[in-house]
Amino acid sequence: MKSLVIAEKPSVGRDIARVLHCSKPSGGALEGDKYVVTWALGHLVTLADPEEYDKKYQKWDMATLPMMPEKMQLVVIRQTARQYQTVKTQLYRKDIGEVIIATDAGREGELVARWILEKAGCHKPIKRLWISSVTDKAIKEGFAHLSDGRKYQHLYDAAVCRAEADWLVGMNGTRALTCKHNAQLSCGRVQTPTIAMIARREQQIRAFQAQEYYGVQIQDEQIRWTWQDEKSGSYRTFARDRAEKLLGDLKCRQLTVTEVKENKSSVLSPGLYDLTELQRDASRMFGYSAKQTLNIMQQLYERHKVLTYPRTDSRYISKDVAETIKERLRAISIGPYKKLAGSLIMQPLRLNKSFVDDKKVSDHHAIIPTEQFVQMEKMSTEERRIYDLVVRRFLSVLYPPCIYMQTSLKGEAAGQNFAAKGKVMLDQGWRVVYDRQQEEEDDREDGLKEQNLPSIKKGDHREILKAELTRGKTKPPAYFTEATLLSAMENPVKYMDSRDAQMVKTLGETGGLGTVATRADIIEKLFNSFLMEKRGNEIHLTGKARQLLSLVPEDLKKPELTADWEMKLSRIAKGEMKRDVFMKEIDAYTREIVEEIKADDGVFRHDNLTSHKCPVCGKRMLAVNGKQAKMLVCQDRECGHREVISRVTNARCPNCHKKMEMYEKGGEKTFICKCGYKERLSAFQARREKEGAGVSKKDVQRYLNKQKKEAQEPVNNAFAQALAGIKLDK
Repeated sequence: MKSLVIAEKPSVGRDIARVLHCSKPSGGALEGDKYVVTWALGHLVTLADPEEYDKKYQKWDMATLPMMPEKMQLVVIRQTARQYQTVKTQLYRKDIGEVIIATDAGREGELVARWILEKAGCHKPIKRLWISSVTDKAIKEGFAHLSDGRKYQHLYDAAVCRAEADWLVGMNGTRALTCKHNAQLSCGRVQTPTIAMIARREQQIRAFQAQEYYGVQIQDEQIRWTWQDEKSGSYRTFARDRAEKLLGDLKCRQLTVTEVKENKSSVLSPGLYDLTELQRDASRMFGYSAKQTLNIMQQLYERHKVLTYPRTDSRYISKDVAETIKERLRAISIGPYKKLAGSLIMQPLRLNKSFVDDKKVSDHHAIIPTEQFVQMEKMSTEERRIYDLVVRRFLSVLYPPCIYMQTSLKGEAAGQNFAAKGKVMLDQGWRVVYDRQQEEEDDREDGLKEQNLPSIKKGDHREILKAELTRGKTKPPAYFTEATLLSAMENPVKYMDSRDAQMVKTLGETGGLGTVATRADIIEKLFNSFLMEKRGNEIHLTGKARQLLSLVPEDLKKPELTADWEMKLSRIAKGEMKRDVFMKEIDAYTREIVEEIKADDGVFRHDNLTSHKCPVCGKRMLAVNGKQAKMLVCQDRECGHREVISRVTNARCPNCHKKMEMYEKGGEKTFICKCGYKERLSAFQARREKEGAGVSKKDVQRYLNKQKKEAQEPVNNAFAQALAGIKLDK
């Protein structure tokens, strides 16, 4: 009898097949002597839509709510139905004795495989492959230590509860809101609190009133001193009169040094990457969206196999993984990392609890390089950038701390206190890993800027050469960007009305709103449903979102709902809570929110109606700003007609160098920049061709290869060829 291996994606399936020597094609699978390997395409099976339970649900009607199926049904996803049939055919082969689940190691991965087995009605014995990377070594070790599939039954129960609970609350809440207000409105336990967080930040910005503040700085021959309030320790005052009086008192005065403190400090490298931290850095440094970073990571994991599993919420590795570090260092000893990795290979590794901790690794460890040989020339620019971030962070934790001498000075002049500080780097430590000096800690935290300080001692007198009044204005909180929104979703505690210690702890342990695997999709969904829009890098709510928040039940706007669910799902996964108990609570909560929406007297009004009429149904269309395009969308959700007005392009304005938008009118496409510059597409193409932009990457590579080949030939090549053809008699 043979074992059927079910992988989550084709690329992983083929890698497993190669390691298991399964090379014979067999109807959508690869077969060997002992194993048959097939694969899903992510989820092949999902929960049925409402209309699958009863035809009355085909019409969105408030009278049919709440929708509470006695038993949730599974359906095959239409787009991947062929692959499901392929897997099912393999499952029912007579020579298949057991099934090995090789989907992603986690709650959702377990659900992918188990739903396929349940829908197919397969009851053959199950074993589980649980690995964090898809290198040959990891696959071999994983198959040498397969687990009994029954060990993960509680994890599967938790996964099903999460899916069914989201279906019941999301489907019923969305239908209730849409039917009540005749508009495309949706809600959910993750997306609604996310919108509420953005709304709270926008309210803080609107309510903020800037205040002018003042300070005093003095300059001696070598040091710039900043006034410090004796009582509060602040470097600013809101009383201008006080600052001006102090400035007058400082004329023709001396400053006496009252304190000199020197402290040697060390700073450890930032921790290894989990997915959210990587998405934040990629957004901040390269402007990548969370979804874009995840897609790039998937390529590096599945196709190139140079990084470990991306959907992780841990920033630590286990002790057994730590034993493989030198192999990973050898794999990355190429190009810009050769010298950095080489010096680590030649000496004992510095392992510590800052990144090696078994207790802080659950399903997957931190994102680190694999032992796979790296071919950077086969990576795209985006892949190289993300790979570089991960590799340098991996190298940095293996280097010693950065050590510096911090000097703090205090002085007195005109009866007032002044301060200055400076830093001298003693040992770069892990900072040598980075091409450029890492940004220093934000000076604005204490109002003092680092400076180079001379040798100085307590009691010295310094002549004041210059004194000046400084001023500024307090700043409101910043609008969310994708990077800061990811941070808020990961740690939404400050947006909780309740300060329940257990809730706070659970949100911290479970990763906040959503998971590392779903946050990127949630953010994209909020953009695509026109609940939020981008202005530059800033995220702003639309009028639709603000009205939605006034109409949804209060509980759905709070992170506490997710905290409560995750506490219970965690208990289910550990076998401490029954699945039925949780689902009874969800049934009751679903009925409650539907009744609350029905009884609500709120009204929804479109604030973005235009004079344009839909060419399909004749109703007035809505003007919306998508993430990459401006559109007209029919207000009738059943019609759904859309027209693109303009879209953001990568074409840069020749004046201000910002990205231009492309508009199409009467068949003519025109680029328009915010600065007012306009240019037709035909003129743009002619200008770029004249500038040399028409040359493709292939053309450049062909030219470079030709130059390289010519460089290897003799300089007088033509003359040498002519001589080679002459035959001389001896």
